[in-house]
Amino acid sequence: MTEVQKFDAIGSIATNVADGFTMAAVGDLMMRRPVTKNQRNGIGDIVEVLRGADATFGNLETNIFDTRSFNGSPQAEHGGGYHVGPPELGLDLKTMGFNILSLANNHTFDWGAEGMRETGRVLDRNGIIYAGAGESLAQAGAARYLETARGRVALVSFAATFTPMSRACDPAGEALGRPGLATLRLRNSLVVPPEMFESLRRIHDSLPRAVAGREIGDRCVLASAEFKIGDKVGYSFEADQRDTSDILRNVRQGKQFADFLIVTNHGHEPGEWSQEPPDYEQSLAHRLIDAGADAYVGHGPHQLRGIEIYRGRPIFYSLGNFIFDNLQMVEGADFFHEYGKDPRVDTVADVLAYAMKEQGIQNSECYESIVTVSRFEQNQLAELRLFPVELGYSERLANRGVPGLPSRSKAEAILERLQRLSKPFGTHINVENGVGIIRLSPSPP
Repeated sequence: MTEVQKFDAIGSIATNVADGFTMAAVGDLMMRRPVTKNQRNGIGDIVEVLRGADATFGNLETNIFDTRSFNGSPQAEHGGGYHVGPPELGLDLKTMGFNILSLANNHTFDWGAEGMRETGRVLDRNGIIYAGAGESLAQAGAARYLETARGRVALVSFAATFTPMSRACDPAGEALGRPGLATLRLRNSLVVPPEMFESLRRIHDSLPRAVAGREIGDRCVLASAEFKIGDKVGYSFEADQRDTSDILRNVRQGKQFADFLIVTNHGHEPGEWSQEPPDYEQSLAHRLIDAGADAYVGHGPHQLRGIEIYRGRPIFYSLGNFIFDNLQMVEGADFFHEYGKDPRVDTVADVLAYAMKEQGIQNSECYESIVTVSRFEQNQLAELRLFPVELGYSERLANRGVPGLPSRSKAEAILERLQRLSKPFGTHINVENGVGIIRLSPSPP
């Protein structure tokens, strides 16, 4: 038993909720307009599922404020566009049933610290708990708490994908703290077979030191790219130990003051094209659950990834998009220029459609996702239900990006893909009447 697994006088890692406790979780919420008012979309049936849970989680990837009165400005760094929606989104999120959200992602600082603060004020007014962003690293990384009828729920959120200037920092000496996100820095290496590595090493040795970069053991650094030897070409990521230690401490402390703890990670690694999680993530998710997390929720890559059950707790490596309304976002002139577009000629939708195609996220699978509902009995995960949703990939722009219930054939196709992605983790998903179900046998205490 590790140190984080030991019980002590002030708390334990055990789940401690009343029977029937449910957590609903979805992926990214990229919102530009309220979605519950339009009776023509199919979100109504899904809202019933979200509102029926004790804790309903999503990753809010949109700033919320009125652009006509906003005192800030779009930043030179952005997370792939300037995401913002009107203040009405706060009430809309509440109406959908969301009561606990992550703000740790690559779009939180699209509009700087003031955009983050305005978003927090809107969520506060609507009684929605959020974590992952704050006035310092200590505030951003700390657990935040939701009171429910079946137990107190804590949320710890961080981002592995983020813009460099959005990382929060604590004060030190006379230097003030910096507002921003709780982050997990990753060391990225390109993996190549030995024969390729030797070629790279020869190139490295032929270049001036200032150009080639340093060489560390079995790694070769050329300019800003780091290479290491492996069996085949790919990517490898190593989590920063200091960041990992901070996150584990926040998880442990959060669980000491809560009955149920959710940990979430926003990351796009290794890329939008990958249906597999990066190589660091499984071991990290296991460590977080060992430290007290009752659920691990990944989001970011705009598509589904597999599900694992570890020590009776769910691990969602990516829940994809839940609201993908990004083709109606407000964009700055910098964003147009990045893609060779002119804001005096091209529309926002024109440039975003082009950008999304370039990034590999403009395909039908990015518009297919699930709503997950985890039910706990006797403080153990008893059942996990997976409700497929589709976001109107073939709809006109005015109606695209809002979730609705798919046809039976589409639902089965989504679940079949999820079965395939989850199989490497030893997860068996039954499909019953268009719903995925994972049932767990009670384990001895």
